Amino acid sequence: MVVVYFAGLIGLLLFLTAEARIGNSSESPFCTETKECLLYDLLCQTDDYEVRHYDAAKWVTTDEESYVFDKATYTAFMRLFKYINGSNNDGVKIDMTAPVIIKVQEKKRIWQSAIYTLSFLLPSAYQNDPPQPTDNKVYFTDLPDMKVYARTYGGYMVSLTTAYNSMQLKKQLDRAQASYNTEYYYAVGYDSPMKIMNRHNEVWYIAEGEPVCPSSP
Repeated sequence: MVVVYFAGLIGLLLFLTAEARIGNSSESPFCTETKECLLYDLLCQTDDYEVRHYDAAKWVTTDEESYVFDKATYTAFMRLFKYINGSNNDGVKIDMTAPVIIKVQEKKRIWQSAIYTLSFLLPSAYQNDPPQPTDNKVYFTDLPDMKVYARTYGGYMVSLTTAYNSMQLKKQLDRAQASYNTEYYYAVGYDSPMKIMNRHNEVWYIAEGEPVCPSSP
């Protein structure tokens, strides 16, 4: 009986620690328009970037191929917006969360199209059992526990600002001799298009190995 009790307790603890850290948006200064937000632990920071730890989380995702970042993200966003507004097997409306992330392949050439992968974070109530999408272009993604290098910037998240800030972060990481995944980065947005002032965007590179945070001189 004691063995069964402790086995059950360990199982419960593993389940709890495996859950995504999705909390009230009041816990984040960036999430001002949604009820819930993906929370993180700040590991260290420099004048140029932060190193964060994110728990594993489930996202609803779609891909869109295009020559242009802005066109692809608009089409993909609207497809996922339909999903959370009832285009799912249960016909339920799901609360919007923050952030929205877009996976951008690093080695795209100007004359080549690319596949952009856009994801909405599923609210805590739907992390374990989300309703199935009715659109076969919509699917679920389980992002693992990860450490990221994050650079923040304001204004609107468009192709030029995204490319510029990813390039700047890449330069800073290379200067610090940091190890990170160079095949892609994430463009990360927290605000709706209706918000004009104090917008918050980010670019992320996934850290590999022990993150690097050199001290400012």
